Amino acid sequence: MDRSTLLPPRLAEILDDFALSDRQEKMELLLEFSASLLPVPEGLAEPISQPESVPECMTPVTVYMHTQQGRLRFYFDIPPEAPTIRGYAAILQQGLWDTPPEGVLRIPDDFYLGLGLHYILTPQRLNGLIAIMAHIKRLASHALTSSS
Repeated sequence: MDRSTLLPPRLAEILDDFALSDRQEKMELLLEFSASLLPVPEGLAEPISQPESVPECMTPVTVYMHTQQGRLRFYFDIPPEAPTIRGYAAILQQGLWDTPPEGVLRIPDDFYLGLGLHYILTPQRLNGLIAIMAHIKRLASHALTSSS
């Protein structure tokens, strides 16, 4: 089975864009995504989702999840001084927008390999990406069990 079939359509499109890019273009794409990260809406943390801190990441990262009609939206609070982590978060934000929890849980843990980020980021940064994905999956799993 092609691993990209496990991905929501928008995330698969993003993966394809990165796959066609050389090393320099991958970094440029990541920085472009960084600029497009949507801010956390005011009031999201309390009534809708508890913030999920990602302590395994060197950069301070907090993930918020909004559930609407069984679909998930993720928001991230990440300092602007961390453009590569913000870029990865924006990829996940855009690629998973309105995806049901089951779709999020199907994404391979090493999804970042398909983007080729292991060629442009340090191992410490990659550990942060793995941790962010793990936290998103934990939130999606919680949403799935809460809805049953």
